[in-house]
Formats: sequence, structure tokens, C-alpha cells
Amino acid sequence: MTDRVSPLLTELRRGTLTLAVLSQLKVPQYGYSLVQALEQSSVSIDQSTLYPLLRRLEKQQLVTSTWDTTESRPRKYYVLTALGEEILEQLYQEWKQMSENLQNLLEGGEEV
Repeated sequence: MTDRVSPLLTELRRGTLTLAVLSQLKVPQYGYSLVQALEQSSVSIDQSTLYPLLRRLEKQQLVTSTWDTTESRPRKYYVLTALGEEILEQLYQEWKQMSENLQNLLEGGEEV
């Protein structure tokens, strides 16, 4: 049964990871700090998933990055752009509505 569920769970998580990552970039974060912040909220993400996602979000101009070389180990920090903040709010509102509709559907209630 797990062989059948695993790919479906991956597919289900894919869209929510974008929302989760954007939600944590209201303040500058570097990759590892972002992974930790997400894990504290029980959202796990592999670095092999995170960095391509961050690059894609940067191409879409939703996040911007800067290098901090003041420490002994240089770190690339990511933060939301103004457009990213707008998109995050839109995605969040859509997610809330979809979540409510899906919950009603799964519980057999009326559609909102």
C-alpha cells in the first residue's frame, strides 16, 4: 500500500512546499536556517528540493538573494520581494479557501 501512497503524497506536498517556503522568507533566511524553520513547524524539505525551488522563485522574481561574506563561511540569504509578498498573500487566501472546500467535501458537507 505504501508504494501506491508515496507518489501521491509527494504530489500533494509539492504545491504546499512553495507556500511554506514563501511564508518563511518574510525575513532573510539562508538555506539551512530555512530548512530548520520549516522542520520546527513539522514541514520537512530536502535540500535537493529546496535549492531548485529557491532558484525557480528567484527567476519568477518572488524572492531575491544576496551573499553575506562577513562570516567565516559565506551564506546566500533569500528574502521575499514586494511581488513575492503580494503573491504569498494571494496563494495563502486561495489555500485557505481550497482547504475549507476540501474539508467540507471530505466530511460530506455542503460546498462553501
